[in-house]
Amino acid sequence: MAIQARPGGTHDEINISDLRFWLRRLEDRAAAFAVLRGEDGPRFYADPPIPFTGRGKGYWALVRHADVAEASRNPKIFSSEPNATSVIDSPSWLNRYINSMINMDDPRHAKIRRIVSRAFSPKMLSKTEDDVVRRAERIVDELIATGPGDFVAKVAVRLPVEVICDMLGIPDDHYPRVIRLTNIVLGNSDAEFTGITPEMKKLRTGIGLAKVALASRELHKIAAKLGKERIAEPTGDLTSALVNANIEGEKLTAQEFGTFFLLLVVAGNETTRTAIAHGLKLFSDNPAQRDLLLEDFDGRIGGAVEEIVRYSTPVINFRRNLTQDHEMNGHLYRKGDKVLLFYNSANRDESVFEDPDAFDITRDPNPHLGFGGPGPHFCLGANLARREIAVMFRELFTRLPDLRTDGEPDRLASTFINGYKRLPCTFTAP
Repeated sequence: MAIQARPGGTHDEINISDLRFWLRRLEDRAAAFAVLRGEDGPRFYADPPIPFTGRGKGYWALVRHADVAEASRNPKIFSSEPNATSVIDSPSWLNRYINSMINMDDPRHAKIRRIVSRAFSPKMLSKTEDDVVRRAERIVDELIATGPGDFVAKVAVRLPVEVICDMLGIPDDHYPRVIRLTNIVLGNSDAEFTGITPEMKKLRTGIGLAKVALASRELHKIAAKLGKERIAEPTGDLTSALVNANIEGEKLTAQEFGTFFLLLVVAGNETTRTAIAHGLKLFSDNPAQRDLLLEDFDGRIGGAVEEIVRYSTPVINFRRNLTQDHEMNGHLYRKGDKVLLFYNSANRDESVFEDPDAFDITRDPNPHLGFGGPGPHFCLGANLARREIAVMFRELFTRLPDLRTDGEPDRLASTFINGYKRLPCTFTAP
């Protein structure tokens, strides 16, 4: 198939293994993935260089909605083991901290999910619902009191990290520490958080992994201390429920609790904060959509949340590993192949979404894959994330109807998270 040059780049210019590709304008990235979706089948990419070991064997880029959804539904063929969160295999010294249920298949994945799901009791979820509202109100109070500034620091980062820390029983004075550590874990390719410059090509990945390991170990220490305290004296928080759970003889080991704790504080913080930040930018760039939302907030906020998640796609990709030869949508994959599921591309697939590059809060249906594809790894915290986004924008837009961005965002340098580090905002105080 002949590939035509588009704003996204020519056939040879689209190297999604290169961090520099992910520093391009969001519009150019979207156009590049449109080129990839138009090809006859998935394209194969070389892995990024791995320090001391050379390159891995590469991966197939799944960019169409049908491919990503089908691979997600078939975990026995498209496995999450040994790794689902990184294109390279993490070394054992890092896996001890990050090898959570997201990198597991059944039966290990099912065991942890059973215990975790039971821990999220109706009583706890009800308390969390009230906590989300209370914290959102206070965050907007303090935004009004302190005035315009960085929306990420003042609003977007605060609600999800405060809610998840409160659920786990992490003390309030630990919030800045948790934010700093999660920034390193998910910002491991950004020089601001790791000190790694683009010129440090040969060592960049290795230094990034080492920084992730140190930050993850610190989060594990927080988890271990809290876990011991809650075993000795349960308080009714989520940590108490997790460390004391015993379902038909199944309990979380100390390491399983530590890795799940890390998953909660990282995923429960970063992805929702990213969606909230993108949401303000999207409503600022599309004022007619904001007006539409405010005309009937209760009737349209549900669709608005789904469209924010579709359009921004906070988590760009996950990896799967072929357990056997398998033909899917006309392409034969071999046992041992790696594939990357590009949710950002699936969520702009022209065969599924009409006018996919338009931000439309009335889009219906909206079968986006922003919380992961269908199957056992669909995001456990999707409903909490939806609730936090909805409550936050209710508080913001009902109390500060002219709130908007005031300049361009400072974007995270990442192949994994579509994040904003800073986003200036302005408003007229009531």
